[in-house]
Amino acid sequence: MIARNLLIVEDDPGLQSQMRWCFEGTEVFVADNYDDAMQTIKKNQVQVVTLDLGLPPDPGGTSEGFRLLEAVRNRFPNIKIVVITGREEQEHAVTAIANGAYDYYQKPIDGTTLKFAVDRAFTLANLEEQHRVLMSQHDEPNMPLEGLIATSSVMMDVCNQVKRVAPSDINVLITGETGTGKEIIATNIHRLSERNEGPLVTINCAAIPENLLESELFGHEKGSFTGAHARKIGKVEAAHGGTLFLDEIGDMPLQLQAKILRFLQERRFERVGSNSPQDADVRVVSATHRDLQGMIGSGDFREDLYYRLSELDIRLPALRERGSDVLLIAEKLLQNNQGDRKLRFNSQALAALESAEWPGNIRELENRVRRAAILAESEAVTAADLQLAEGTAEDDDDVVLRPLKEIRAEAERAAIALAISRTNGNISETSRILGVSRPTLYNLMNKYGIQAEA
Repeated sequence: MIARNLLIVEDDPGLQSQMRWCFEGTEVFVADNYDDAMQTIKKNQVQVVTLDLGLPPDPGGTSEGFRLLEAVRNRFPNIKIVVITGREEQEHAVTAIANGAYDYYQKPIDGTTLKFAVDRAFTLANLEEQHRVLMSQHDEPNMPLEGLIATSSVMMDVCNQVKRVAPSDINVLITGETGTGKEIIATNIHRLSERNEGPLVTINCAAIPENLLESELFGHEKGSFTGAHARKIGKVEAAHGGTLFLDEIGDMPLQLQAKILRFLQERRFERVGSNSPQDADVRVVSATHRDLQGMIGSGDFREDLYYRLSELDIRLPALRERGSDVLLIAEKLLQNNQGDRKLRFNSQALAALESAEWPGNIRELENRVRRAAILAESEAVTAADLQLAEGTAEDDDDVVLRPLKEIRAEAERAAIALAISRTNGNISETSRILGVSRPTLYNLMNKYGIQAEA
């Protein structure tokens, strides 16, 4: 874990001493003006700053405090700033939050409550640092397969399956919810196969009208139907020597399923309007978000075709099953969409990203991040910019009224999940990082429903 270095910016010696006393066990630095505060931050690894806005040479105003707030946010954006204000100065606190302060606390000083606010800031600083370390530990950009960002053990298993099956020539069925990246997996199977110099030809069975799908797959002869003004080469023929990717195979009509089955059995087909069989040397990879087993039971999908397509079945996990992968993917998407700005997620956005259910999976995440990159009014992208409810890092006036037990549980769960993801489920290493024994870690994992493979 990162060090606990706190800077107290306060020009009243009495309050300096009182606040120092609140933070036993924390390395505390004190500054009473802008220049000393900036020098202290430069020389020490400060994670949290408490800032009284009334500093010399304007102790009765707020100009120096806001100047320091702006400087710290611009030059040291990872530091959490807790602004200290009088009860009659709530408008200043609101302005400070709008300008990038993490939280605010109203005088008079109560040691227990202030310590809670600062401890909360340290907890989030620690989580963000673990996220940055996780981002930097892997090769650019955490891609075990081309175009796939992942470090979670569940996705490493998928990648290992892809690498093992790609050199063979068996048919592969990729299953998973919409938006989980099935096309990326199909592309990597082709890229890592011995057919990689041949074409990868894709057809989306759900996007083409039923009366045109057969022609798209197998081609047609001139004059075979109204509008067939010339011979057309179909997707199967175009994929000769390479890979044919049948996306959304669960949407293929039953009549056409029979013809695909015949092709898979014989590797021969006929163009629409022709009686001359054609050979095609292709490897077939298919994908669907549908429950094919259920469709077999209802008579909507052929069982014999299912077994032909799924000589090997690769299931892609939903994004919500992939642990901290969501943060890695979001970070990369933000980099790709930031343009000339240097965008970053603030703590509330990180917490919201991690706690969201993501029913639309990676496709939904991509849309939200792209929209947020356009709409964000500052370089700090917020949960509101992502149009997500704030997660465990809420930043509002009521947070101090929540039970400490609840806050502590949320912080523990988030820290354990990140550490387990970072160590790829290594319990010994995770317990070392978190500073707890293995039995304690197991108890906490059971308590919060965290799996080692998460």
